[in-house]
Amino acid sequence: MSVFDPRVDEYISRSAEFAKPILNHLRDVVHKACPDVKEAIKWSFPNFDYAGSILCSMAAFKQHCSFGFWLGSVMRDPDNILLTVGEKTAMGNLGQIKSISDLPSEKILIKYIKEAMLLNENGVKIKKEKPAESKDIKAPRYFLEALKQNLKASDAFKKLSPSHKREYLQWITEAKTEATRNKRMATTLEWLSEGKPLNWKYMK
Repeated sequence: MSVFDPRVDEYISRSAEFAKPILNHLRDVVHKACPDVKEAIKWSFPNFDYAGSILCSMAAFKQHCSFGFWLGSVMRDPDNILLTVGEKTAMGNLGQIKSISDLPSEKILIKYIKEAMLLNENGVKIKKEKPAESKDIKAPRYFLEALKQNLKASDAFKKLSPSHKREYLQWITEAKTEATRNKRMATTLEWLSEGKPLNWKYMK
């Protein structure tokens, strides 16, 4: 049995006039396709949950609405209605919706909602990509020149792990003023000469 959330009614009532018929239509279609759907407000906009996971969501903006499937990236797209990430001009899979005429037919929407339901029933999850490893920061010329003048610091820097090298370089290159940069350079050379990583004070 569908579960309606009064907060969704409130969300729609507070939306721009053009958005109200769009949101009401989307809401009706979702409930028609999925009688057991549960409404909720998450991230400040309406979401529809089914089988323990988010099924889809909708939102209203100043000049357009959006609608998206939680598992849209792994859904089949036989009617070619789902935008790819690179094509998105707003949150959601259907692009900017400015009127009901911008939406696929009810029949097509229901077909896609039912596929999304099946994915939820089967426990499909989107695999989170491992964050890309931080790229090494290129050592600036002034830093390399300073190391040439301090062989002890230079040798110590070469022996540091990539992450410890990155910490020093980031600390130096992110200095907002030349005075701050010079001060950090002096500290870096001193600590490197002692074989210390940047955060040695916090290491046990």
